[in-house]
Amino acid sequence: MKRFWRYSVAGLALVAAAAVAPAQAQPSDPLVGSPGLGDPYYPLDGNGGYDATHYDVAISYDPPTHHLIGAARLDVVATQALRTFNLDYAGPAVTKVTVNNLPAWFERTDEHELVITPLLPLLPGLPFSVQVEYAGAPPEGEDTGWFNSPSGGAFVAGEPHSATTWYPLNDTPLDKATFTLRATVPQEWEVMSNGLKTEDTLANGQRTVVWESRQPVIGYLTTIAIEKFEFLEQRRANGMPLLSAFAPDALAAKENEQRLPEILDLSEELYGPYPFDAAGGIYVDTELEFSLETQTRPIYAPWTDLQTVVHEIAHQWWGDSMSVKQWSDICLNECFASYTADYLWPERKEGKDVDALYRETLTEFHGNPKFWRVKLQDPGVGREFTSVYYRGPLFLHALRRTMGDDAFFPAIRDFVSAHRYGNASMPEFREFMRTRTPHDLTGFFAAWLDTEEPPADEYLYPGTLRS
Repeated sequence: MKRFWRYSVAGLALVAAAAVAPAQAQPSDPLVGSPGLGDPYYPLDGNGGYDATHYDVAISYDPPTHHLIGAARLDVVATQALRTFNLDYAGPAVTKVTVNNLPAWFERTDEHELVITPLLPLLPGLPFSVQVEYAGAPPEGEDTGWFNSPSGGAFVAGEPHSATTWYPLNDTPLDKATFTLRATVPQEWEVMSNGLKTEDTLANGQRTVVWESRQPVIGYLTTIAIEKFEFLEQRRANGMPLLSAFAPDALAAKENEQRLPEILDLSEELYGPYPFDAAGGIYVDTELEFSLETQTRPIYAPWTDLQTVVHEIAHQWWGDSMSVKQWSDICLNECFASYTADYLWPERKEGKDVDALYRETLTEFHGNPKFWRVKLQDPGVGREFTSVYYRGPLFLHALRRTMGDDAFFPAIRDFVSAHRYGNASMPEFREFMRTRTPHDLTGFFAAWLDTEEPPADEYLYPGTLRS
């Protein structure tokens, strides 16, 4: 995700301290799956007792009325004996739930808990299926992730939550699954989503489109966009398809999107082979404060520039293929995406002196306490999407100059490649980087990541950054 504001003091003023929610207590009944996984920021996110392997989401949507009819099938494996388990869901009214094709009792609790009791208990280690049917108008707005566009269409974008608005799931970065979307809309509308489009048919005045994500994905990285799109089709040198879509008032963005093959090539040079089988972008004309790295096909706000595209493409490695373990690890996503867009692209493609950029930024903000107020590691709930954008690139540039390019670039490439389609944490990153350099990074990491004040000069100006 890239926020519209970056280095403004007004933006920095928004990062006032917020309390961290306590971890969710686990249920005492050993046959009940926990309603949350205890993430320190979002303790009710995710659910215990099972692992999801595949989602098959079928929806019918009518743009004039905003009415959605959905049927989501989840293929899962029980990790414990279950007589009751939860899904995360905050969308339209549920009309029916079945487990292994048998009717199941259900109720909705808290903000996004769908509690399901199957007719027969589920045994550990065995696969089972859940189907949830629902209908109504999805709750709309930035706090839900579902947006109605000016043309009458709709799209989904939100981090860390958005998927629960339109289908039930295990909404945690720790449970990735493959994903199929089958969407039916009036024939004059188009549907964009993640992965590869495998079907697009017209019948009886309706269009049905099928999208397949064959590499695993987490909830907030899935999307649907319904619009009267104009398309840009490109291919990489290796033949990989690039499909991008533009809302009626977003056509000017085509110029930047035409550079997508070049952006992917640079990202591969830095981070290894592109981890998915398709790429592109979805350009909306609804006012948003952010663009988002939805997997294979980011959602771009109207203010998107080339730097934003580079940022969201870097996320396909840092955030999408390799995801955080907890939301306190968010620097792994945003620090690297911001460094790629703010430093590496200007350096390698535009010939910019990024050491000079680093020094200029420090000169401007070194004495501003608000700039240093939020820690890069474990910034606190409600403050995740702040300092990682404007201070994260400085941290990584200082780390690069401490280690040297010959150590830094192979190390970050190896780290993200080793966690392909999995998860990683900031403590793991710190430990890994220590093994790739003779420099003792203990003090460096503590100064840059664990405090809310400027690091000492020895950590601010290492290597060629020394004045």
